Amino acid sequence: MPSPRDRSSTPQPELLGRRAVLAAMGALPLLAAVLPSAAAAGAVVVDPAKRRQTIRGFGGMNHPAWAGDLTAAQRETAFGNGTGQLGFSMLRIHIDENPANWSAEVATAQRAAALGALVFASPWNPPAALVETFVRGSQTNAKRLRHDSYAAYAQHLDDFSAFMKSNGVDLYAVSIQNEPDYAQDWTWWTADEMVTFLRNNAASIGTRVIAPESFQYVKSMSDPILNDATALANLDILGAHLYGTSYANFPYPLFQQKGQGRELWMTEVYYPNSTDSADQWPGALGVAEHIHHAMVDAEFQAYVWWYIRRSYGPMREDGQISKRGAMMAHFSKFVRPGHARIDVTSSPQANVYTSAYTDGSSVVIVAVNTGTAAASQPFTLATTGSAASSWVSDGTRTLAAQSGPSLSNGTFTATLPAQSVTTFVITSAPSGGSDTRPPSTPGTPTATSVTATSAALSWPASTDDTGVTAYDVVRVSGGTETAAATSTTNQATVTGLATGTSYTFAVYARDAAGNRSARSGTVSVTTTAGPAGGCGVGYRVVGSWTGGFQGEIVISNTGAAALSGWSLAFTFTAGQTVTQIWGGTAAQSGGAVTVTPADYTRVIPAGGSVTVGFLANAGSTNPSPVSFTLDGGACTTA
Repeated sequence: MPSPRDRSSTPQPELLGRRAVLAAMGALPLLAAVLPSAAAAGAVVVDPAKRRQTIRGFGGMNHPAWAGDLTAAQRETAFGNGTGQLGFSMLRIHIDENPANWSAEVATAQRAAALGALVFASPWNPPAALVETFVRGSQTNAKRLRHDSYAAYAQHLDDFSAFMKSNGVDLYAVSIQNEPDYAQDWTWWTADEMVTFLRNNAASIGTRVIAPESFQYVKSMSDPILNDATALANLDILGAHLYGTSYANFPYPLFQQKGQGRELWMTEVYYPNSTDSADQWPGALGVAEHIHHAMVDAEFQAYVWWYIRRSYGPMREDGQISKRGAMMAHFSKFVRPGHARIDVTSSPQANVYTSAYTDGSSVVIVAVNTGTAAASQPFTLATTGSAASSWVSDGTRTLAAQSGPSLSNGTFTATLPAQSVTTFVITSAPSGGSDTRPPSTPGTPTATSVTATSAALSWPASTDDTGVTAYDVVRVSGGTETAAATSTTNQATVTGLATGTSYTFAVYARDAAGNRSARSGTVSVTTTAGPAGGCGVGYRVVGSWTGGFQGEIVISNTGAAALSGWSLAFTFTAGQTVTQIWGGTAAQSGGAVTVTPADYTRVIPAGGSVTVGFLANAGSTNPSPVSFTLDGGACTTA
């Protein structure tokens, strides 16, 4: 299955026997005129208050040793943001194992930084003196960092950072290793080795640290880091590559649960392959859909291509933007560092993909139509727009400026051409007439009650000239904000948390005109670890009939202390739905059921039990749940 990463005729050494050839994926969109009577598709509602991750940027790799350095003109095309330029805001560079070669990285990094780009670096190999060979399967000359050389390797990475700084480039971060799990041609690392290095040595590196940069976002490489508190404390950015990664594997629930205070970057990919011309259409259209899923499904804060200049890359060998490059530019030129992604309907109709972003004063919408027919798509903004612009790329146009769209009371309908991508930029003004003053910043919240699965928060109230109408509680993880709760008062309870886990929360205030305050200070809480002495659950079907049954759950406290205010969770797997319950209150989402106590079952004495009964609908089969958790801790089953 492996194929070359790049089989060009460049005389520098290339990586042969490299990637799996990836399947091509899609196509993209264009703009439209106002059709006040909305089209058939449901409107995409763009509410800047619904913020998700903060974007670091988009960019690519410069590797002079393997692909030759960018020329002065090509640096302007890559990192400038004028007409005919890519608007890249990130540059990835190589940490050579030999410090004598470091100067090759300076010129492009200097110009990229001068144009405002964030620069970070990745190594392929440690210095030769720190490496040993070993047998790995059929590979008899596999390389790894000697375990007694970890401190020297950390010094090597720190020395590179200091070298770049002495040349006017303040690196944002360095990686521990490029693709440690796909290292036939460079240095292998196991997940345990990565954890050990992070635990014991990464803190000595004087800049942010990236790991593990798995070639295919292999979670078994990064899960151990997230599950080791000491290693995680020395990680700043979880980096991943997306070679052959299916969209179904883009989300990362464990990172969302445990990656508090960390950033999430996609640090290398080419898509869909390294064999086709980057100007092939509609093949290039798949790049835009790929970026869409990376931003929306994976919630990456950065998207970084492999070689910037290549026949299959964003810049052709002649230094001009390719069609694949235009797909990136529909994001990189308009979604700038510091923009926050807005949570909108990601696929409002077949073959159409939408994402939205804001910097507080404008809204950027990127709409992709991969279908072979034009699509009419309405949009509704929760803020009114004072001006709007748009750009389209399709089979005949590349980043072509368009007129409009025209907005009517914050709405417009766009005709997205067949196999196209359109970027809309709307300069926004808060709705609600002349009220443009946001509420004052809420006070820093405090946690008044923390359980295994919830946290009760309160905060000093905001003030506003027309009155505060709501507060939005958000969970903060690195540059990402996730909606956690909404309240009309200055207190709220966040539920659905994982046991024994740290979370960080903050609060925004909103007024009737839609103005949103600055974010409050943050509060960190750690949920409790569940029932200390354990629990047991007995589940049985008391009786059944066509289409339904009666069930009973006996919850036993096998610990030495009483439980109060418990929460029991389990999952039905055959479509069963609870219709009535006594002894508790049930909440169900899909097959997942959560039961909280009634007043008379709230306390389970040490060594005691309570009983909950319920009625439920059932299909042709009615299997019992296979596992139960109480306050996030697993229970034994009888």
